[in-house]
Amino acid sequence: MKVNVWNTIVQLSKERGVDTGVIVNAIEESLRVASSKYFNQDENINVDFKPEKGELRVYSIKKVCKSPKDPALEISLQEAAKIDKKTRLGNYIEIDLPSETLGRIAAQAAKQVIFQKVRTAEQEKIYSTFLKRKGEIVTGVVRRQETNKNYIVEVNKTESLFPYREKLPNENFRRGDRVKAVISQVLKETKGPQVILSRTDPRFLSKLLELEIPEIANGNIQIKDIVRQPGERAKVGVFTKEQDIDPIGACIGVKGNRILMISQELQGEKIDVVLWSSDPVLYAKAALSPAKVKRVNILNQNEKILKAMVTKDQLSLAIGKKGINVRLASMLVGWKIEIKNE
Repeated sequence: MKVNVWNTIVQLSKERGVDTGVIVNAIEESLRVASSKYFNQDENINVDFKPEKGELRVYSIKKVCKSPKDPALEISLQEAAKIDKKTRLGNYIEIDLPSETLGRIAAQAAKQVIFQKVRTAEQEKIYSTFLKRKGEIVTGVVRRQETNKNYIVEVNKTESLFPYREKLPNENFRRGDRVKAVISQVLKETKGPQVILSRTDPRFLSKLLELEIPEIANGNIQIKDIVRQPGERAKVGVFTKEQDIDPIGACIGVKGNRILMISQELQGEKIDVVLWSSDPVLYAKAALSPAKVKRVNILNQNEKILKAMVTKDQLSLAIGKKGINVRLASMLVGWKIEIKNE
């Protein structure tokens, strides 16, 4: 049977960025599945598809027998003679799918490929491409907002999901707005968008610091820990082995210009950069910044509880609004910190 589909396959390949071989294989598989309804004896179905030449043939091969026992592999001489009058017992005969039926099945198969098989190939390509970029910052354009308030953002011609809960408080986006976010997840085999974006993920702040501070980008300063209350406050534990580098000063910048740029991107989120230490006492004392802590003692080693002593004028600063400062400090150090007025 002659079919003129090669140009369509090439065009589809260019539009979707999928190799022509993937589309051809998908059409062959669809033809094989659809044709099984015509060859209803579980026959072995052969597909000879040469789209470049416009040739298509679907057929089954059976042995001519006097008394067929397996209808999937054998055919009687009487039935075989209807296809080829010259056939004899013991011969093998090729049973073609009628051109009228084949034409209808081919059209259905091509349609199925466009909506199913090509979609699968697209998903695989998106997954493999974006999986390597997980944790990177990307900039996309808001295309629409769903009924569940989630945003659909286009990143490199790919629709990505920006969940409502992953935006910062008081942020609102409209169609056409540009959004900077981190790729937090890349899902496989899902009906909706596979790439998930976030502006609340600690990795977003980590990458912003890396982009803005050369000493972090080149590895001279290491980010050990990050905790956030998105849009309100964050704490970053940094460390360096270089004696001539002040990790806190380098991160903050001259007159706070470096950290200010990052804070503005995060809708005014306050960022405390503290010196990391393997000693929980020293680390906790730094983590309670900007409060000035007199001393820190270990209350319970097994349950990891620390007691921080502060003067009366530093008490509210150490605790923070609604307890946010001490809560983030505890999360950063990995110990529960109790604040006491000295």
